Amino acid sequence: MVEKVLIVSAVLFCSGLFTIITRKNAVAILMGVELILNSANINFIAFSKSASNILGGQIFAIFVIVLAAAEAAVALAIFIRFYSIAGTADVDFADRLKG
Repeated sequence: MVEKVLIVSAVLFCSGLFTIITRKNAVAILMGVELILNSANINFIAFSKSASNILGGQIFAIFVIVLAAAEAAVALAIFIRFYSIAGTADVDFADRLKG
């Protein structure tokens, strides 16, 4: 059972990593980060369920979800401000933001 979950988690992680590497849109990069965090959550829950059936993994997963939500809120605010200044969400133009 754990092996199948780990395969799903690995696929999610690789999809997120591929998205981060290949995309230049800031929102797409944020979505890649969320995929990676979700793959970590799947691992936390799978190992917690298979090892000792305690709630440690679930608590870590909830903590990661809360952190991901806060990170998404802050990142989206930055990206919206970046879009209003630069007129694009392309991260290659981020070096134009000075001072």
